[in-house]
Amino acid sequence: MTFTNTGTTAARSGTVTFATHVIGALGIDWATVTTAQPLPTPLAGRSSTTRTYTVCVDAWRVPLGMHVETREVTATWS
Repeated sequence: MTFTNTGTTAARSGTVTFATHVIGALGIDWATVTTAQPLPTPLAGRSSTTRTYTVCVDAWRVPLGMHVETREVTATWS
């Protein structure tokens, strides 16, 4: 993911939250598991950085025939 600080001051902290959905074999959304990770900080004003995250879901939450999809990502800077 690429994070861009469009402001003029550095972002000193923040959180990125992932909403990972457990999808059944017929496409039914059975559950949503949210996880949060710290953002790559500090990030100077008017600059960008790229970070890779691994999102994990406990195996018992994903029975045989189901899969996971991370559909929503939100970031909060401060």
